[in-house]
Amino acid sequence: MQFFDTFLACYGWEGAALAGAVLLMLGVQFYYYLGVYGRIAGYKNNRRAARLEAEPPVSVIIPLFSEDYSFVEERLPLILAQSYPDFEVILVYVGHDTDFYEDLMQLRHSFPQIATTKIHLDPRFPISRKMALNVGIKSAHYEHMVFTSTDAVPQTDRWLSLMAKGFTRGEIVLGYCGVERTKGFANYLMRTWRMMHAADWIARAVRGRAYRGTLHNFGFTKSLYFGANGFSHLNMNIGEDDLFLQRVITPDNVSVILSPRATLREKAWGGLRWWMSQLRYYGSSQRFYPSGVRSFIRWELTSRVLFFLTVLCALAVMPLEYKLAALLLALIRYAVVLLEVRRTAQRLGETGILGRYFLYDLLSPLWAALLGLQLLRRDERVWR
Repeated sequence: MQFFDTFLACYGWEGAALAGAVLLMLGVQFYYYLGVYGRIAGYKNNRRAARLEAEPPVSVIIPLFSEDYSFVEERLPLILAQSYPDFEVILVYVGHDTDFYEDLMQLRHSFPQIATTKIHLDPRFPISRKMALNVGIKSAHYEHMVFTSTDAVPQTDRWLSLMAKGFTRGEIVLGYCGVERTKGFANYLMRTWRMMHAADWIARAVRGRAYRGTLHNFGFTKSLYFGANGFSHLNMNIGEDDLFLQRVITPDNVSVILSPRATLREKAWGGLRWWMSQLRYYGSSQRFYPSGVRSFIRWELTSRVLFFLTVLCALAVMPLEYKLAALLLALIRYAVVLLEVRRTAQRLGETGILGRYFLYDLLSPLWAALLGLQLLRRDERVWR
């Protein structure tokens, strides 16, 4: 009490209020980075109760919406080379190029685990990814299914075995997919954004509060799918990895696979303009998230911005010793953030993140604000 009276006499009620705001926002930041993200590095899926005695046969389902020969020649072989004894790869081709589909069918002579199916593309009746996945699910021979995309690249031959192992402890398996590493600051921002926003849903998933996965690396069982009568939000072209999962997820049916060996990398087909277009497209589903999830996502960014603003205010108007204390708190916060980001990156197999993280730390709230403004406009690509 005496300390508070002395503090109040030196800096007034304005200084006390500013100090309280700084400490409150710092506490929220510590909650996220220590209490939430801090759980990722130490998570062990084998602590969950087993539902199967051994890894099951798996169907890998991949929709193709173009004549993507680079996928067939470069990325599909990495999936077929997975070190797992019993799996099939179902390619669902949506298009009208007969020659390309014949080439896909010819692959079966060299790779008998491939199965192909075709959906004729009619411009009058656009086919969504969910519709293609539905066809793939019905074509799958196995109960346990893993979904990925033509843009995703396995980093090791253990990816599928680790995802399949997840089915021994859950009906839903969630894995991580980062962005491929290339040169340039734009690529750094994309990779770091993907990792830190994945940390939101991964951190909740490891606490038994999952609300989504990533369309490049997740799986579930046929029984779960048909028991829920298929995908939800059929008026939208998106939502299979979040809105549908929110219907079927329980605290006890999700396995989270966190290992550099189980990580995929998404091909980057452009710079920041392409990336913002992707974020706007897939971010359109967030308005349908439960309010608690939306608040959880927003409060890390909000508390970070408010912490920066209160520290800047202290540096601008308060006495020297007050400024030094505020600067010390900012440095302590950044040290904690850097430590937890490093631990998370190691668990997810990300490299080259820490050196420029302070730039991402400062710029990402502005980026998020820009994305929020874009999401206010209806994206016609989303709706059927």
